[in-house]
Amino acid sequence: MNRKEIEREIEDLKADHMRLSADMEKLVYVKSNTHFTELELERLEKEISDLRKKLQSMNEEDK
Repeated sequence: MNRKEIEREIEDLKADHMRLSADMEKLVYVKSNTHFTELELERLEKEISDLRKKLQSMNEEDK
C-alpha cells in the first residue's frame, strides 16, 4: 500500500466512523441495542490508528 492509498483508506474509514456515530446517537435515543455499533466503532478506530502509524513510519523513512 502506498502513501496515497493509505490516506484514501483513512478518509474512507473516518467517513464510516462518522456515519456509525450518527447511527449510534439514533440507537441511544430510541433505547435500542448499541453493542454491535460500539464494536464496529472500536474496530474502525483501531484500523485508523494502525494506518496512521504505518503512514507515520513511511514519513520517518523518507527523512
